Amino acid sequence: MAVKEYKFKSALSDKEIRENFNDADLFSGIMEGLEEALAYEKGSAKAATFARKRSLPDVDVAAIRKDLDMTQKEFASVLGVSSRTVEAWESGRSVPTPTAKNLIWLISQDHSLVEKLKISA
Repeated sequence: MAVKEYKFKSALSDKEIRENFNDADLFSGIMEGLEEALAYEKGSAKAATFARKRSLPDVDVAAIRKDLDMTQKEFASVLGVSSRTVEAWESGRSVPTPTAKNLIWLISQDHSLVEKLKISA
């Protein structure tokens, strides 16, 4: 029996589709999905979290911090994390949590938030 060939149809061009996957680490994505599925099965994660995580903005922690003219320690204090955490994000050893990612993105859009966050820290 012959296998029918399927053609993928999209409003995006081939180039746009390839660009969407430029920074994708497929293995990490698969592992993350499996870990999320296991956490959901064990009752320690909600299904609603998964869709939200996919729509988070990309942030370049080092570039944003440098644009703010802040040290890792100062930036960490504003975010409520350790300077080692900021260092790990910047070196690629880990990624910001969804909450941290949103906060970093907001700060990148409105630098006045840094002063507001310093007051509350």
